[in-house]
Amino acid sequence: MSAHLVVIDMQDVFADPGSRWATPRFGEILPTVRKLVDAFGPAVTFTRFVAPSDPVGAWRDYYEQWPFALVPPDSPIYGVVGELGGTGPTVDATTFSKWGSRLAERVGADAMVLAGVSTDCCVMSTAVAAADAGVPVRVVSDACAGVDDESHAAALHVLGLYGPLVQVVDAKSALALVTASGSGS
Repeated sequence: MSAHLVVIDMQDVFADPGSRWATPRFGEILPTVRKLVDAFGPAVTFTRFVAPSDPVGAWRDYYEQWPFALVPPDSPIYGVVGELGGTGPTVDATTFSKWGSRLAERVGADAMVLAGVSTDCCVMSTAVAAADAGVPVRVVSDACAGVDDESHAAALHVLGLYGPLVQVVDAKSALALVTASGSGS
């Protein structure tokens, strides 16, 4: 089975400890995410959570709670962190789930391997939507981080309940998958 790595929202807004959206273990997973990016080579897509220009529905309430984030997509807070930036194609979305036609086109018939933040929001939302579309999903537990350790663990537990559509794996297993499939460089 071929595999495609999707790096979910490894952006400055989640990396910066001073950000209201800081993900506490972001820095700890960064080296593991980098290893995966290097191993998957051209079979990598980055995603970015960006604010819509005009929030609608419940998103209005969301941005009333988080007004600092209602900035254009080219704002520095929405940049992919420098350690990963510029290393592959990027799909932007104004929703928690990044699954949609643009990401589906990038992944193709491959299994989708997910890494990034936050496990309990955008990673989970993307995994479930892709699984519903029939895509085999592998969530790399030690290359994801949540808003806190308990939420991360709970999200991984829930994602495991979607098996066999969604499988929770570690980085070693994900690297073995790319080596076996020849997906990477």
